[in-house]
Amino acid sequence: MPDGTTQIIFQTTAPGFPTEDAMRELITWHDADKDTHPLVKCALFCYDFVSIHPFQDGNGRLSRLLATLLLRKYGYKWIRYVSFEHEIESQKNEYYRVLRTCQSQRPGEDITPWVMFFLTSLKNVQESLMLKIETHGVQQAISQRERHLLTIIEANPGIKTSDMAKKLGVSSATVKRMLDSLLSAKLIERHGIGPGSYYTLL
Repeated sequence: MPDGTTQIIFQTTAPGFPTEDAMRELITWHDADKDTHPLVKCALFCYDFVSIHPFQDGNGRLSRLLATLLLRKYGYKWIRYVSFEHEIESQKNEYYRVLRTCQSQRPGEDITPWVMFFLTSLKNVQESLMLKIETHGVQQAISQRERHLLTIIEANPGIKTSDMAKKLGVSSATVKRMLDSLLSAKLIERHGIGPGSYYTLL
């Protein structure tokens, strides 16, 4: 709290046998439930795991690892190519806000906000993966010289077109055509106009 005092948001499961019993019940529910959609089931499992709080530290990180494991088990194999942990870290404030809002109502809370947050986070990492795949597909289609130009732009922020031409050993007109092609492929972005313009990777 602002005045230095502490406030209990929610009471985690008591250590010892109550925690052991709660974890056993969670696993039993997970294994027995055949009706809940796998994505929702993963969200519920993670929520209950962090709410039980079986370890002194690292419960959140472990819950994300368990989510990845469960998603792979349910056939969402693309999850191995993304970082669910990184996605949560990028919106940590919202993660804690939603989690604590739901947990503060325990027991019998409505965890719809948490489920929606979990599913939205999955959607974000999936869209990021698809963008990478599409970009890689475009990069495979461009020429070796254009890939070299991308490397030059990345390694030399603010480099002018004439200097690109010197590094590539081609004319400035050729570089301009290559830049237009890369702009059309949405691999680079132009900043400014005229002689002072420069390019960055997207």
